[in-house]
Amino acid sequence: MAVSAIRGGRLFHHHHHRPQLLSPSDNFLRRRKQQLNCGGVSNPNFTLFARYSQAQGQGHTQDRFSSPSRLQDSIEGLPKLVEDIVQTSITTGPRGALRLAQGVQAFLGVGSEWLADVSKSTNSSVGLPTQMQLGLLSPVYLRRLFERMGATYIKLGQFIASAPTLFPPEYVQEFQSCFDRTPAVPFEDIQKILREELGRPIDSVYEYVDPTPLASASIAQVHGARLRGSQDDVVIKVLKPGIEDVLVADLNFVYIVARILEFLNPELSRASLVDVVKDIRVSMLEEVDFYKEAANIESFRRYLEAMGLTRQATAPKVYQHCSTRRLLTMQRLYGVPLTDLDSISSLVSSPEASLITALNVWFGSLLGCESFHADVHAGNLWLLRDGRIGFLDFGIVGRISPKTWAAMEIFLASIAAEEYDSMASSLIEMGATDKDIDTKAFARDLEKIFSSIQARTDLDTEIVVATARGTTTDATAISANLVVDERQMNALFLDVVRVSESYGLRFPREFALLMKQLLYFDRYTRLLAPNMNMLQDQRISIVSNRRSKYRDSFK
Repeated sequence: MAVSAIRGGRLFHHHHHRPQLLSPSDNFLRRRKQQLNCGGVSNPNFTLFARYSQAQGQGHTQDRFSSPSRLQDSIEGLPKLVEDIVQTSITTGPRGALRLAQGVQAFLGVGSEWLADVSKSTNSSVGLPTQMQLGLLSPVYLRRLFERMGATYIKLGQFIASAPTLFPPEYVQEFQSCFDRTPAVPFEDIQKILREELGRPIDSVYEYVDPTPLASASIAQVHGARLRGSQDDVVIKVLKPGIEDVLVADLNFVYIVARILEFLNPELSRASLVDVVKDIRVSMLEEVDFYKEAANIESFRRYLEAMGLTRQATAPKVYQHCSTRRLLTMQRLYGVPLTDLDSISSLVSSPEASLITALNVWFGSLLGCESFHADVHAGNLWLLRDGRIGFLDFGIVGRISPKTWAAMEIFLASIAAEEYDSMASSLIEMGATDKDIDTKAFARDLEKIFSSIQARTDLDTEIVVATARGTTTDATAISANLVVDERQMNALFLDVVRVSESYGLRFPREFALLMKQLLYFDRYTRLLAPNMNMLQDQRISIVSNRRSKYRDSFK
């Protein structure tokens, strides 16, 4: 694919001066600018799922009981709602009561914080801030509530922070803090899980397990170890104790809330709120099922072998005999993140060549593998000591259809050529909508976004590299890099999503996953090969569907 989507090593670059904003969509862009400047929301009546209603068309939200026909619909739908609630409650069992009590405690705690802040603001001459008027539904207080609720809600917060195509930007930005390192579980608890999962003494499998964790996330904890017999260095990923019960109880509760909200508000029903919750549930349950992560790893390793890439890249070998649904034992890989330029330069003579290898392997996996790695931040993409590229942590993967990738190619090519009509067409092709879209007006709004996006894509690579080098442990460095990655990567295409949704477009999850990975690679390009055009360089083989019927549809 001969495009120049990266100029001077940067994915988003525009040479023109910003045009005057004169179209009818100016109000949206001005509101977005105000939000970026003041960090607040644009409307005191803004709610968590407002963007779903916005995407579904014009008109005011009507109360479900405002007409006889709506009352009749409510009567007919009530038995199904009650049945769902009862069935979900039975599935949840006694653990639901415990989580409810913990939820009430968390709610009261954050509520008291909100009341204290309201009291302080009431005594000031400024008045009550817009954020505070939203109460516990505001991004700040909702994030605090999630943190008090523990692991599942922290994971849910991470999902919100990683899904700018689904959630409002104020929430996406606020929930970035959920990526911070979480407290470690005592090693005694980890040992108990190991004994339960292995079904035999720990020292019969592992000669040594490091009691100090390499990393601690909201759902799992990772320890270094050595296998008995083979003496292989491994890492063991252990599901935190009790997390499954908590996860089921919490996700069932969220589902019930979504069902009730849809019942009370028809607009949310048309916006498929329950479907969104189901998608979140599937994604989170997949990530805590280590059988699925092991399958993702083995699939990627088979792809590398089939393509003859095992000398260029690798993923950790899974030791099946000591892996279960709650325990994953993997080969330990030694290397450095792709953001650590000094260390990379000491390992290989050409950092640029290593980056090209990583790009070729990843692009090839988009359609050449059952799934692609959908989380290539600095903690998961390493240059190994032997010069190979190491792909780590396959908890989050994506699967892309040829149709979506064909539209994605057009989207990237149109960025380079500044062809906003084709950019608009590609986004319409990717998005789901039941509205007739004015392609020309959409293209003009996209041009305004991209004319100013360069200012926000200048990531400070020096700070990022200093963060990676200036910490005492690799785990902390990875965590710090992750926070920087997520906050800056999401900000880059939030405006594109917002403008698109103002036209009624809703994108598939794979669009956000693809965009984020490309932005990660753009960051690595600016650091390791600043003069390389990532999508134009002939050394990089990008999977292309240009001859497919989907791509031909854009001509």
